[in-house]
Amino acid sequence: MELKGKKVLVVGMARTGVATVKFLAPRGALVTATDTKPRAELETAVRETAGLPVVFHLGGQRREDFLEADLIVVSPGVPMDIPELTAARAAGKEIISELELAYRALAERGTRAQIVAVTGANGKTTVTTLLGEILAGPGRKVFVGGNIGNPLIEALLTDEQFDFLVVEVSSFQLEGVTSFRPRIGILMNITEDHLDRYASFADYARAKGRLFAFQNPEDFVVVNREDPVALSAVENTRGQKYYFSYRREVERGSFIRPLAGGKEEVVFRDGRREKAFALPPLTVAGVHYRENVLATFTAGQILDLPGEAGLSLMAGFKGLHHRMELFATWKDIRFVDDSKATNVGAVERALQSYPPRSVILIAGGKDKGGDYRVISDLVRERVVLLLLIGDAAEKIDAAWGKLTECRRVGTLPEAVKAALAAARPGQVVLLSPACSSFDQFKNYEERGEIFRREVKKRIEHSA
Repeated sequence: MELKGKKVLVVGMARTGVATVKFLAPRGALVTATDTKPRAELETAVRETAGLPVVFHLGGQRREDFLEADLIVVSPGVPMDIPELTAARAAGKEIISELELAYRALAERGTRAQIVAVTGANGKTTVTTLLGEILAGPGRKVFVGGNIGNPLIEALLTDEQFDFLVVEVSSFQLEGVTSFRPRIGILMNITEDHLDRYASFADYARAKGRLFAFQNPEDFVVVNREDPVALSAVENTRGQKYYFSYRREVERGSFIRPLAGGKEEVVFRDGRREKAFALPPLTVAGVHYRENVLATFTAGQILDLPGEAGLSLMAGFKGLHHRMELFATWKDIRFVDDSKATNVGAVERALQSYPPRSVILIAGGKDKGGDYRVISDLVRERVVLLLLIGDAAEKIDAAWGKLTECRRVGTLPEAVKAALAAARPGQVVLLSPACSSFDQFKNYEERGEIFRREVKKRIEHSA
């Protein structure tokens, strides 16, 4: 991959764009960086790339930058169908994602690292985190990154040699790959998400399936046996397929087997033999976490890692911030922050974790184009009170409003006030929005923190 003297346009100057510039410029590429945000909002990016030979065109996109480039590297937050990229594509310009650039550079370097890549609508961050912790044993160097926060290209900014690269991969990143080939690719699930960016659910599913497009029969596919869309996405892949299921036995992969006395064991099969390990009590409750454990365990067994140690670590894992996080209990009422649940599939898994008629659900935000009606039966069965906030309140009300008691309260503080007034012992106040946060908040983290702050403030005032 010859970069010296090559005109490279980096599109998007958040963390991924900054890391891409830091990789390209010292290798002799003629780098131009562009972003629609004005310079005043990108001072961090400008400061972090100070001293590097890079030209900034900020505050808008210049068509000529795209048409004059030899190579265009697109950050995950930039849609692949913006007019400038469409024009560049028509002109025959090469357009790739940072993920593809990093993979090409790693292959050229001759890295010994095995790549484990995780995608899915929900669960991918947890599985990436768990795999990183399990693989980071004595004598092993592990890079954990991708869409989880550290772009894969950052693994190339030093001379450090890694044994494993564990990468969370989004559909946006996969749109721009042309050779990316993980040793193990994990597909957690495919539920409606990002339909504000994709023309159809089928397009979104196809983007997820690109994780496996360049694998060969020496590689491995790990997929959720309970997700028919995910199964369809890997149907024609060439990697060796392994499955995980929390509901049934599988011939190749992992499942949970009930034992006498309420105990359970995790079973792994590779088509020839079976191994079983006691499943310790899990700190994190819910169907979603059992799926995360099984996916992680399956990959670990393919890599021949000790089963007992991995399960022990996963049993003690306290979960990710803002993902089904129990942060307060008051008068036998539990308060759970699931602000990271930005699609309907995530809310489905959250509600499956609680008994019938036990949940006061706070939902709403910026609509992402999904169909809320697909979990209507679950909402009717589990939710005793629905409190709606944000731009999507009207649309969610149309789908769920007649299934249970429903109120449009507008803002998150008002939702917390209404929830505490209505909650009874044994119930759960659950923030699981099914929407992105960008109507009222900077991100889902800010939304979660405000929820927690409002709950704690009102509990203290009620004491």
